[in-house]
Amino acid sequence: MLDLLITNATLPDGRCDMSVAVQAGRITEVTAGLRAAAAETVDAAGQLLTPPFCDPHFHMDATLSYGLPRVNESGTLLEGIAVWGELKPQLRADDIIERALAYCDWAVARGLLAIRSHVDTSDPSMLPVEALLEVRRRVAGVIDLQLVAFPQDGVLRAPRGMENLERALDLGVDVVGGIPHFERTMSEGAASVRLLCELAAERGKLVDMHCDETDDPLSRHIETLAFETQRLGLQGRVNGSHCTSMHGMDNYYVSKLLPLIAQSGVSVIANPLINITLQGRHDGYPKRRGMTRVPELMAAGVNVAFGHDCVMDPWYGMGSADMLEVAHMGLHVAQMTSRTGMQACFDAVTTNAAQVMHLDGYGIAAGCEASFVLLQAGDAIEAIRLRANRLKVWKRGVVLAETPHVAAALRVPGRPGAVTFTAPARR
Repeated sequence: MLDLLITNATLPDGRCDMSVAVQAGRITEVTAGLRAAAAETVDAAGQLLTPPFCDPHFHMDATLSYGLPRVNESGTLLEGIAVWGELKPQLRADDIIERALAYCDWAVARGLLAIRSHVDTSDPSMLPVEALLEVRRRVAGVIDLQLVAFPQDGVLRAPRGMENLERALDLGVDVVGGIPHFERTMSEGAASVRLLCELAAERGKLVDMHCDETDDPLSRHIETLAFETQRLGLQGRVNGSHCTSMHGMDNYYVSKLLPLIAQSGVSVIANPLINITLQGRHDGYPKRRGMTRVPELMAAGVNVAFGHDCVMDPWYGMGSADMLEVAHMGLHVAQMTSRTGMQACFDAVTTNAAQVMHLDGYGIAAGCEASFVLLQAGDAIEAIRLRANRLKVWKRGVVLAETPHVAAALRVPGRPGAVTFTAPARR
């Protein structure tokens, strides 16, 4: 007897009336119309069954700290960094842990079960690092939490920056991070990319670098990152996050840059909610959108994912751990309004993000981990449009969260799993 059988599900690739069989926390079969004995059978009623949402770029050490010690009034990246610098001396491990665990509760309720969080390594005390290592321990088995050693103040610019980053890796942090555009000069930024990639190659680590998070079109550290990736044989193990300078780069230079990124196997993470908020603050009109060239990168063969980046912290005063909100903003900012483009935005918060994070056993196929989300939507595009209700969230075949079906879902009649919406009578 199966542990769990989900029937009549629609999958993100468009297959309908699919059944997913689960035994011992793994998917044993995915086929149309399967009927078998199971300890629990769930009729999906044509709704969308998707692998969990993944956030490949987040800052959990700062989350839910909005207003501490003050609000970022200018809304700029640099004032956000300054506010975080003012808060750091006041941080307590228990507070970081409490806020991070609260965020993890939000994440689970929204079907977000994999998060890659950057953690600031600039403080020699390692307090944020040790706090998030404790959070990772507590949420293990529920959320796949990866940690990136992130030298917020610059690995070369800050005193003992490299030493602190290496200490974080020694404590158990998973990924090597960096912020080359925040070093003192362009040449120092390029040197930091080289040193950090060499460190990752030496230790067998992945790389995820804040890269060119600026409006300056001459900030071109993504080019150096692609070069060092190939030089050191790190293909497929390196990611460049943000890359917002690409929005203002010369088109001829970009025509050279995109193939270099694709050839190097470097992936790119855009953060639509935050990029559109922080960038372009020094522009008059017209204002740059700020987000990197998502459709062009995808067309060049680069794996592009979307991250949430911030929720209620010195850089962003909103957010709710909803990756469909991220996909919704990405769709608009990148003008990816074709059906293919909208589907790609859904992939950017699921399969593409899982690829960046090197998640093992991710997906809806035989042999994969039985972790998925049942959404109140007929397909991936409708899920983004509605920021769809999460009916059930499973981790390894066990329900972690569920939400009642919302009757007034504004669904299109005749679509799979559609419900009837009756407008209230006018008085």
